[in-house]
Amino acid sequence: MTATTVSIKNAKQDKLFYFVANVVVYRESDQRCLLLKRHEREIVHPGKYGVIGGKLEWKDLPISKPDRIQNDVLDYLHAAENLLAREAQEEAGITIYSDIQYINSVAFVRPDEVPVILIKFAARYKSGDVIIEAGAFSDHAWVNAEEVKNFDCIEGIAQEVEKTIKLFKN
Repeated sequence: MTATTVSIKNAKQDKLFYFVANVVVYRESDQRCLLLKRHEREIVHPGKYGVIGGKLEWKDLPISKPDRIQNDVLDYLHAAENLLAREAQEEAGITIYSDIQYINSVAFVRPDEVPVILIKFAARYKSGDVIIEAGAFSDHAWVNAEEVKNFDCIEGIAQEVEKTIKLFKN
């Protein structure tokens, strides 16, 4: 039977995670990547520099509008790409190209005890002037692989910036 709503009623509690995707945005014109400084009020990594990202939300899975139906399974294509495009616009006021590249992943438990699976991607900057989301971020910078080391970043960000630059520079 095809689903009629999004629910966790039948989910196994010990199998539930937030799904979060991050994207390192690469600007070809100067070979730099965008950093955003997380607001001090954030639960995870307050005051640290990171990159654009966000959680997949139930509204991203509109029951009445799946991209396709396979037997009784509702499919939503390009969920990560759509999430990252939305977050790039909301968090930084920019657009990115949809051809994202996988970087790595990590699972972690937030300070408020919520388990998270985080998938990290790289994307090329398309357009827009950076306007950071009020209340969520307090600063931004475009950095290269050396400059990123001068910022108080979430662990791993410097390596992801370096990997993104190498990925798109070639």
